[in-house]
Amino acid sequence: MEKIRVLVVDDSVFMRNAISKIISTDEIEVVGTASNGAEAIEKVKQLNPTLATMDIEMPVMDGLTAVQRIMEEHPIPIMMLSTLTSEGADATIKALDYGAVDFITKKAAFAEMNSLKDELITKITSIARSSNMQNRIRRRSLLNKMNRGEISHEEMEKIETQDRLKKKSQAVSQENEQLSKLRKRTPPKASDIEVIGIGISTGGPTALMQVIPKLKANIPVPILIAQHMPQFFTKSLAERLDSESKLKVKEIENNERVRPGFVYIGQGGHHFKLMRNGLVQIIDNIDGELYKPSANILFESIGYYSQGKALGIIMTGMGDDGKNGLSALARMGGYIISQDFESCIVSGMPSAAVNAGIVNEIIPLGKIADFINSIF
Repeated sequence: MEKIRVLVVDDSVFMRNAISKIISTDEIEVVGTASNGAEAIEKVKQLNPTLATMDIEMPVMDGLTAVQRIMEEHPIPIMMLSTLTSEGADATIKALDYGAVDFITKKAAFAEMNSLKDELITKITSIARSSNMQNRIRRRSLLNKMNRGEISHEEMEKIETQDRLKKKSQAVSQENEQLSKLRKRTPPKASDIEVIGIGISTGGPTALMQVIPKLKANIPVPILIAQHMPQFFTKSLAERLDSESKLKVKEIENNERVRPGFVYIGQGGHHFKLMRNGLVQIIDNIDGELYKPSANILFESIGYYSQGKALGIIMTGMGDDGKNGLSALARMGGYIISQDFESCIVSGMPSAAVNAGIVNEIIPLGKIADFINSIF
C-alpha cells in the first residue's frame, strides 16, 4: 500500500516541526511544509500530496482563502488545525463550508501536541484511505475542469459513467451484504415518534448542512444531535445551521427543557442526556465513553425518555460510537436508520450499527431530510 503523502501548512516553525514529527510513521510521509496559504497552493500543485493539514491564521494568505483556492484549482482532502477559541471555531466551520474535511485543535507545547498523536494519525489515515473521499475529490476535480472549460459536460458524464461501471459489481455485492443485515419493519408514523436523535462525527458539519436546513418548519418533536466536537465548536455549528434552517437550531444548555420544532446540538467536550422529565442533563465524564458528546449516551437516553417512541439516526464518522446506544434504543422499540456508506466521509459509525443488526433502513444522505419530513 502506498504511503499517505502529507503537506503540513503552518506559519510557526515549531508547529510545522512538531506536526511533521508526530505524524511521520511507516504509513504516513510528510512530503513538504508551507508557512502560508500562498506557499501551500504552490506546494499542493508541485508535490500532489494525498492530504494537507492547514493552519488558519497565517501571513501573506490565510488558511480559509487557501482552502477555497486549493478546492477550486487542485482539490485534495484538507484537515484544519484550529485554535480552541470562539474565533478559531467560527473560522473552522467556515473552512468546512469551503471544502475542508475535518479539523483538529492545536496545543501550545510539543508535549501537548504529542498527546494528539493518535487522533491525528487516525484521522489522517481514515480520511486518506477512504474510497468515498477519493471519489469526492475526483468528482470535484472533474467539476472544476468542466467549469474552466477544460472538459465538456459530455466528457465529464462519460468519465463518471466509466467510474460507476468499474465500481458497480463491488458496490452491488457490498449493498446486498448490508441489506441482509437490516431488521426490516414498517416505517414509523407520526404517532410513533416523540423525539429524534442523531449521532455523527467526521464529516458531520457538512452532512448536517444537507439535512437540517431541508427539514420542514412544522416538525412536531425535538431533534437532539451528538456531534463529536470540542468546546466552542458546537456553538458555531449551531449558529451556522440556524442561519440556514426553518427550525430553530441552538447549542443545548444544562437543565434546558426540550421543545418541539427545535434542533439541539450537544455542547462540545461534554456528554448529555435527555431525562424522562424532558430536561437535559450535561455530564463531564462517563466511564467507557471516549467521544464527547457520546452518541451512545444520547440514544439510550432518548429511548428512556420516549419509552421507545424515538427515531435514531447514525451518520458519518470514525469508530463505533452510537452502536451500543442504538442497540438499547432498538430493544425499547425505537426505529433506527443509517446514512448509506457511500455518502459518508468515513463510514465507521454507520457500518458498526449495520453490522450489529440493529438498523431498520439505510438511506442516502440526500434523502434523510425527506424521510424525516415524510413521517410528519
